[in-house]
Amino acid sequence: MEMRAAPSGAKIGSTGSSPAAPFPLGSIPLGRKWAVQVTGKRQRLEEPGLMGDYTDLPGVRTWYEAEGAGDPLVLLHGGFCTAATWGAQRADLAAAYRVLLPERRAHGHTPDVEGPLTYQDMADDMAAFVEKIAGGPAHLVGWSDGGVVALLLSLTRPELVRKVVVIGANFLPGPECFVKPEMLDTMTADGDDLDFFRQMYEAVTPDGSGHWPVVARKIIEMWRTQPTISTADLARISAPTLVMVGDDDMMTLEHTNALYSGLPQGSLAVVPGASHLVPLEKPGLVNRLILDHLAQDSVETMMPVRRGPSQQSL
Repeated sequence: MEMRAAPSGAKIGSTGSSPAAPFPLGSIPLGRKWAVQVTGKRQRLEEPGLMGDYTDLPGVRTWYEAEGAGDPLVLLHGGFCTAATWGAQRADLAAAYRVLLPERRAHGHTPDVEGPLTYQDMADDMAAFVEKIAGGPAHLVGWSDGGVVALLLSLTRPELVRKVVVIGANFLPGPECFVKPEMLDTMTADGDDLDFFRQMYEAVTPDGSGHWPVVARKIIEMWRTQPTISTADLARISAPTLVMVGDDDMMTLEHTNALYSGLPQGSLAVVPGASHLVPLEKPGLVNRLILDHLAQDSVETMMPVRRGPSQQSL
């Protein structure tokens, strides 16, 4: 399939003279400085030659980018974000894999759909994407909401999944796993907390800038009520899964540990000195952890306690 240049749009961080307000948890400032970190050395969203294309899936016409060669590796961005947020990862990962970067419904260049947003619908979209574009089983790396989608895809379509990395992911709704669940009570479409994400959305959406309030309300409501993955569901996920999190993530460490403990083939990496934005804060370490997990044939330790014989071989 011939890839084409992304539709033109406003530049991220180009409006106003000061950065947007910090993320609610105060991790790092969002705005011009974070836009540079998000888009990486190539300034992905502002690069005139950025190549991508649409593919027609049963649920939604989906924009994606592709880079590299080898086994397929699908990068799933977080809520309110786009493929550009993988700017610090894509070059390293594309050196070893065929990296595919879809933008989910109501995100980036991909249009919104009628009705509420659900993680399961997004997982169904990504199942169709893996079948059509990856052409078979793929590795998945999901950040935040993308991690939720990766878990659901691993649960419902295991035949399409090889190995998984989830970063700052949750398996229960925000009020049950956020360090500061009250953040959802004050988060609004026109609030300063989401201003950077509004700029990111308006820069590329095919739905027009006026659709932002609709999408923002949908995503906030999804965070309030979803996902609802049980521990019994986690126990059914057979794909070897690395659970990665910053030690100051917006998810509680207790919740992250419960996710790790619930996965039969789970591994855990808590990155020190990092937040929910760990792929941007510690890109070298994150990339190495991802590549090591995808490359290893087995997990062998000298004093296995949690891992039985079935978990020693991946």
